[in-house]
Amino acid sequence: MEFDLNAMMGDIGVGAVVGFVTGFALKKLMKLALAIIGAYMLSLFWLEQKGVIIIDKDRLFNLAGEWSHEILTLGEKVMGILPGTAAFMGGFYLGFRKG
Repeated sequence: MEFDLNAMMGDIGVGAVVGFVTGFALKKLMKLALAIIGAYMLSLFWLEQKGVIIIDKDRLFNLAGEWSHEILTLGEKVMGILPGTAAFMGGFYLGFRKG
């Protein structure tokens, strides 16, 4: 069995690039989703202030808590599927910080 350093470096490079792109895209997507959710919430509270609708704030914030739990469990599942190499994780970190 031969030790092929060139093949190993190629795998590390691909893992790092894929990790960087994934982290960068995820952060951009999160920013967009949070901006849309924030605008929606502001519009709901504005409509409530004008007397157009009535909002049960307790149920609304409980729903937001359930969503955050679902997102966290989805993140754990995705990280279980993705390759757990150090290069991927390093690239993901750098991409997430850069995004």
